[in-house]
Amino acid sequence: MRIIDVKKDVLSKNDQIAAGIREKLRQRGIVAINFISSPGSGKTTMLVKTIEDLKSRVPIAVLEGDQQTDNDARKIAATGAPVIQINTQSACHLDAAMVEEALEKLGFAGPGFLFIENVGNLVCPASYDLGEEMKVALVSVTEGEDKPVKYPKAFRSSSAMIITKTDLLPHLDLDMGRLLDYSMKVNQSLKVFHVSAKTGDGMDDWYDFLLSLLQER
Repeated sequence: MRIIDVKKDVLSKNDQIAAGIREKLRQRGIVAINFISSPGSGKTTMLVKTIEDLKSRVPIAVLEGDQQTDNDARKIAATGAPVIQINTQSACHLDAAMVEEALEKLGFAGPGFLFIENVGNLVCPASYDLGEEMKVALVSVTEGEDKPVKYPKAFRSSSAMIITKTDLLPHLDLDMGRLLDYSMKVNQSLKVFHVSAKTGDGMDDWYDFLLSLLQER
C-alpha cells in the first residue's frame, strides 16, 4: 500500500508541473510533441529530417533525453535548431521537472514546434506527462509486429504512431497487416504514418499533420 501511495504522490506532483508547462506553451503558441519508442527506432533521424524539411516554414526546438552522452543533441544542433540535452543518468524516462528546467535554458519563445525525444523505452515514458500536446509512438519495421500489444500503455497514451524505416520492408518478413491490427486493438484512434526518413517516403503526410496542429491553435 505504501508503494502505491508513493507512486501516486510522485505522479501527482509531476502532473501539476506538466499542467503548468502545457499552459505556458499554449500561451506562446508552441505545440509540444513527445516522441517515445524503443531504442534504435529512428527518433533522432526522424527529427533531423523533419527539422531540415520544415525549418524554413516554422520554428522548431528540441529537448533531447538520454541517460548519458550528448550524441543525439549534436546531431540536432547540426541542423541549426535550438536544442538542450537532458541526461537522466540512471532514470529510464524524462519527467516534467526535467523538462521545466530545460525549457528555461532553451529560451524558445515560439510559436512553433517543441519536440521532446524521450529516453529509448516503451515502459516508463508512457506514464509521465511532460506538458506535451501529444505523445507520438515510433516503431520501426525491424522490431516486428507485436510492439503495440507488448507495450499497450505506450500506444494507448499516444495520439499517433509512426512506422519507421519502411525502405527496409523488401528485406524483412514483417506482416504489416498484423502490426496495424495490433495497434488498432490497443488504440483505435491512433493516426498512423508509414515513413522512411532515408528516402523521404511518407514524410509529406507527417508534415501535413504537424502543420495542421499549428493551424488549429
